[in-house]
Amino acid sequence: MTSTIFHKTVHITHIVKNFAIAHKIISVILAVVLVWIGYWAITTIQNQNTPPQYVTALVEKGTLITTVTGSGQVSTLNQMDLKAKASGDVVYIGVINEQIVKSGTLIAQINTRDAQKAVRDAEANLESARLSLEKIKKPADILSVTQSENTLARANETKISSANELKQNYEDAINTVTNVFLTLPNIMSGLQNILYSTQAGLGGTGQQNIDYYTDTIRRYNTLADSLKIDVDSKYTVARASYDANLTRYKIVTRVSSEAEIEALLEETYQTTRNIAEAIKSANNLVSMYKDELVKRNLNVATLAETHLSSINTYTGNTNTYLINLLNIKDGIRSASDAKVNAERSIVENTQSLEKLKAGSDALDIRSQELAVIQRENALLDARDKFADYFIRAPFEGTVTKITLKKGESISSGSVIGSLITSQKIVSIPLNEVDVAKIEIGQKTTLIFDAIDGLEMTGRVTGIDAIGTVSQGVVTYSVQITLDTQDIRIKSGMSVTATIITDAKSDILIIPNSAVKSDAVSSYVEMFDTPLSVPQGSQNQGVGSSVAPKRQNIQTGLSNDTSVEIISGLKEGDQIITRTITAGTNTGVTATPSIFGAITGNRNSATGASTRVVR
Repeated sequence: MTSTIFHKTVHITHIVKNFAIAHKIISVILAVVLVWIGYWAITTIQNQNTPPQYVTALVEKGTLITTVTGSGQVSTLNQMDLKAKASGDVVYIGVINEQIVKSGTLIAQINTRDAQKAVRDAEANLESARLSLEKIKKPADILSVTQSENTLARANETKISSANELKQNYEDAINTVTNVFLTLPNIMSGLQNILYSTQAGLGGTGQQNIDYYTDTIRRYNTLADSLKIDVDSKYTVARASYDANLTRYKIVTRVSSEAEIEALLEETYQTTRNIAEAIKSANNLVSMYKDELVKRNLNVATLAETHLSSINTYTGNTNTYLINLLNIKDGIRSASDAKVNAERSIVENTQSLEKLKAGSDALDIRSQELAVIQRENALLDARDKFADYFIRAPFEGTVTKITLKKGESISSGSVIGSLITSQKIVSIPLNEVDVAKIEIGQKTTLIFDAIDGLEMTGRVTGIDAIGTVSQGVVTYSVQITLDTQDIRIKSGMSVTATIITDAKSDILIIPNSAVKSDAVSSYVEMFDTPLSVPQGSQNQGVGSSVAPKRQNIQTGLSNDTSVEIISGLKEGDQIITRTITAGTNTGVTATPSIFGAITGNRNSATGASTRVVR
C-alpha cells in the first residue's frame, strides 16, 4: 500500500512539474499568492496575541468656550435707534439734535435711585457673606459656647414651665367644668318649667306654657308658630347634649388622662353653647308675647315677667361659663404649643451646641464659599443693571430725532432717538438652532477673506425677530458691530464671524473622544491603576492586558473638542480617549506587494497594523 501511495505522489509531482514548465507565468503568480496567504496567516496569529493599545489623557482644569460660527457680509450701518434699557424718570440729557458724538458719549441718564439701592444692598449682602465665611472658619470661642449653653438651658426651663402651666390648666379645666355643672341642672330644669309646665298663671290646666305664649301672639304676629318650632328644636338639642355631657362628667376625674379631660372640656363648652341657644330662643318667644300685648295696652301676665327674669339670669350664667371654658381651652392649647416649641428648641439647640463644639465641617465652609460667590455675582448683576440707567452712544455718529425732555418718564425698550453713522457692521445668517444660542452683547471674532492677517473683534447688536424661509430652511440675520473701524474694510466683503455663546473657567475638562454613552448615562473608560505612559508616547498608546472599567459621569458644557465634567471624575484622573486593537493601521493601510513585500507604516514595537475603536 505504501508503494502505491509513493507511486501516486511521484506521478502527481511529475504532472505539476510538467504543468509548471508549460505555464511559467501562471506558476509565478500562484507562488506569489501562496506567499501572501502565508504572510497573512502568520501576521493574523501574531496579532491575536497582541494586547490592545490605549491612548490616554488626564482630567484637567481649564477654560471651555462654546461658539457659533457663520459667514456673511460687511454692510454700512446708516442709522440705529437709541433705546433705554431701564425704566424711570429722565434726570439728564447731554446732547442736542444733529450733534456729533463719540463712542461712549452720555446721551441721557435715568434716575438711578433704585439701581443705587440695589448696588448698595448687593454690596452689603456680599460683605455679610464674607464675614459669615470668616466666622465659620474660626473655631468656636468660649463666649459662643456659653451663649449656646445658656440658650439650651432656657429652652429646658421653658419646657418645664410650659409643662407646669399645662398641668395647672387641666386642673382649672376640671374646676371650671365642675362649677358649670353646679348650675346647669338648675338651668335645664328651670327652662323646662318655663316652656313645658302647665301653670295656672298662664294657660291654665292642660295647656303648656309654650302653647299659651304661641296661641296668645298668633293672632297678632304670624311668626308665632315658627318661633315655637325654633324653641322646641333648640331645647331638644340642648337636652340631648346635656344628658350625654352629664354622663361623661360623672366618669371623668382629676386623675383621668389629658385627652379625656380635653374631651370633657370641649363637650361641656358645646353643651353650654346649645343651652345658651335654647335660652335665647325661649327669650325671643316670651319677649314677643310681652311686646305684642304691651303694644295693644293689654295686661301682661305676672308669671311671664317672672319667666323673663329667670331667662335673663340663665343667659348671664351661660355667657360667663362660655367665656371661662373658652379661656381654659385657649390656655391648654397655648401651654401645649409652648411645650412642643420648647422641645423642638431643645433638640435644635442641643445639635447647635454639639456642632459649635465640634467646629465647622468642610461642607459648611464650602457652602458659605458658594454663598460668597453668589453674592459677588449678584453685585456684578446689580452694577450691570446700574449701567443700564445711562444711555450712551454705542459708536461715533450724529444724534438725531431726540425728543426726550428732562423729567419725562420712559420705560425699558423705549426709543429716545437715532444715531446716524458710517460705521461698518456685519450681517450673518444663522439657522434656527444656532440663533437660539445668540444674545445681544455677545463678543465676536471676525476674519475677513480679502484681508490676510486681519482679525477684529465686535459684539452682537441685533437679531432678526422674523426668519427668512428658503427651500424649507429658516434663517435669521444677526447683526455684529465692530469694536474698531479699519479703512481697508469695504461694504460687501465676505467675513467669517465666531460668536462666543458661553464660557466657563476653572472647570474639569476632558476630550470629547473619551466620552461614551448608552441609553442610561454617559461614561468614560479608565483603569483602577493608571497606566504608565512612556515619555513621548502619549498619542501612540500603551498596551494593557487588563480591561478598563466603566466610570459614569455627568457632563455639562461642550464644544467640538472638549466637554465639561460636572461629577464622576476629579482633576488628575487618567482616562482612555481611544483604544487601538490589532487589525488595521490607524494611518496608512498596509498592503502587500505582488512580490510579497509589505508597504506602508507599521507599529515599530510589534510589527502589527492598528485600528482605532471609539
